[in-house]
Amino acid sequence: MVAEHSSVEAATGRRLPGSVTGKTGKRGYGVPEEGRGRNGLRGHGAGGTGGVRVAERRVRWRRLRTTLELIRANPTGRIALKVFIAVAGALVVAIGAVLIPLPGPGWLLVIAGLGIWAVEFHWAKRLLGFTRRHVQRWTRWVTSRSWPVRLALGTVGLLFVCAVVWLSLKVGLGIDVVARLLHYLATN
Repeated sequence: MVAEHSSVEAATGRRLPGSVTGKTGKRGYGVPEEGRGRNGLRGHGAGGTGGVRVAERRVRWRRLRTTLELIRANPTGRIALKVFIAVAGALVVAIGAVLIPLPGPGWLLVIAGLGIWAVEFHWAKRLLGFTRRHVQRWTRWVTSRSWPVRLALGTVGLLFVCAVVWLSLKVGLGIDVVARLLHYLATN
């Protein structure tokens, strides 16, 4: 929820210049001007630190959550939101599923579609958490291995992707890339 006064305003006793007042008269969140570096950002150096960016992201997520709560407060909005999330997630998952055998971000799109579904559906949130835990576990395991093992895993992964692309082209489009390459090498 958006509070009438922010904690920064209560601590300093003054109105923040970055705050926003909406139709209801309630104020949004802002960052005080003091302590800012070059480019108007807080922190060290010319570009500032990630602290301000993190705070800004938190504010955006808080606003998004508030907006979703307002939509869910209305029965029609709740149904429309569920339908919209279901269709958008299904579209992204379908595109990702089509791209899985091809080189590209197929799995990434499937996980992104799962993230869209997780906004509204608990089963998707649990499945996304399961996926995140296993990907993090796999990443930790791979990074704890020596370079030769990582190179071998990367080679096996690359060979797998090449085999999937080859089979997809051969079965899906009737193009045998290996036969064409061998024929080209034999004739030239």
